[in-house]
Amino acid sequence: MKHVLSPLAALALVLLPACASTHGRVTERTGLVTLRGNPVTLLGSPVSVGESAPDFVVVAADMGEKRLSDFRGRTVVLTTVPSVETKVCDTETRTFNERATSLGDDVVVLTVSMDLPMAQKRWCAAAGVDRVELLSDYRYRSVSDLYGVRIRENGLLARAVFVIDPQGVLRYEQIVPEVATEPDYDAALAAAAEAAG
Repeated sequence: MKHVLSPLAALALVLLPACASTHGRVTERTGLVTLRGNPVTLLGSPVSVGESAPDFVVVAADMGEKRLSDFRGRTVVLTTVPSVETKVCDTETRTFNERATSLGDDVVVLTVSMDLPMAQKRWCAAAGVDRVELLSDYRYRSVSDLYGVRIRENGLLARAVFVIDPQGVLRYEQIVPEVATEPDYDAALAAAAEAAG
């Protein structure tokens, strides 16, 4: 028996891929980032300073879930890194840990990577990091997709820094142009201090 689609069903099949590709502004961006000099493509929904920061869900060291909204009322420095077990990511996370002490308790630093929570917990214990909270995007890819920082070529997160004010508005963004280099700590921390008031 031959099945024939109604005109309405046929139209839905034609429009469905277009709707799926534009939902949440999911894009592929090129020309923004290199990895050891090689261009890479970023996937996800780019965010803009002045917009509400998308609420994400990540996995903490205890395997529980954390969301951006859990930190409402505090200024959040959100950093994304490929892996805390690499030299530049290690240096960056330690630097934010040391420098965050000058920001006070109203500012929280969250570092998100695709590392498994157990690896992050082990790294924190060995590094003595206590002012930066490491969180994993391995399960939901929420930060990578909502902030447009997933590297298509390897599935890891690009190096980026976002500052979100206590009302949940994005106040600063740096997508680091070369993944193998450190971010602009001074600019990020100045933006955090300003956002914290």
